[in-house]
Amino acid sequence: MGHVDPDWNERLVEKAQRALTALSVGDDAEALVEVAPTAAEPQARADETKALMLLLFGECSAMVATLGDGGSAPVKVQVFDEDGEEVSIDQADPPVRTAVRTLLAEVHGNTEAAQEQVEIALANAAPDEVDSLVLQALRWTIRLSVECLDRDLPVAAWISEAVSD
Repeated sequence: MGHVDPDWNERLVEKAQRALTALSVGDDAEALVEVAPTAAEPQARADETKALMLLLFGECSAMVATLGDGGSAPVKVQVFDEDGEEVSIDQADPPVRTAVRTLLAEVHGNTEAAQEQVEIALANAAPDEVDSLVLQALRWTIRLSVECLDRDLPVAAWISEAVSD
């Protein structure tokens, strides 16, 4: 990423945390406001969104691995439409299908492929599709963390704080 700002990642985590808190009380619009990039320059904005997505997918993938007990228990990835209703992956919008591929790449330890998928998704997505990608990542983070917490499995502190308020 080439960021010299040591607080950058911390700020990213704080933004994600505020968005998770908003989404966990059903405020999608507020969640998107929280994760909106702060940089003025388009490339920096894109980098910020990409970093946020990779942060969330990295956490999701860790939780999937934890839930899957090292791959011995299957974990189902659910896809949700705008209203939070579950849809089949074939009915999902292209950016969401990309999100699923990203998550699966991360789960299988292929971080490079995950980064490529996020880059492709963001490069080809319309602004509202980017929003749906971000919401999808946030929703998965919440669902997976709740599942982990229910089973007394470890969850990153910043996520458990956001979803258990």
